[in-house]
Amino acid sequence: MKHNQRIGKWGEDTAVDYLTGRGYEIVARNARTPYGEIDVIARQGDTIIFVEVKARTSNKVGLPEESITPRKQGHMVACAEHYAAEHEIDHWQIDVIAIEGNPGSTPKVTYFENAI
Repeated sequence: MKHNQRIGKWGEDTAVDYLTGRGYEIVARNARTPYGEIDVIARQGDTIIFVEVKARTSNKVGLPEESITPRKQGHMVACAEHYAAEHEIDHWQIDVIAIEGNPGSTPKVTYFENAI
């Protein structure tokens, strides 16, 4: 597994731990749509939350959340709309979880609700 894949998986695992620790139910991981992949799909009450996870081992090139460009936001909305339509979901939102750190260390997790 390449470095970026390893960091990505670690980031997603960290995000899932963060969400489940706060009472969210994990519905799916790495859900594929024609518009791209949704990292994590969670449920809180009657709301489905599409979560984009961004993990970085350092902030030399910027904070993790800064890598979400307007183009990436468009893909995220298209993915969420497609999944919601396909699964007849009325109440949903897109959140972002930014993770800084390294596997084996305690990461810094920043949660952006209704980010897009």
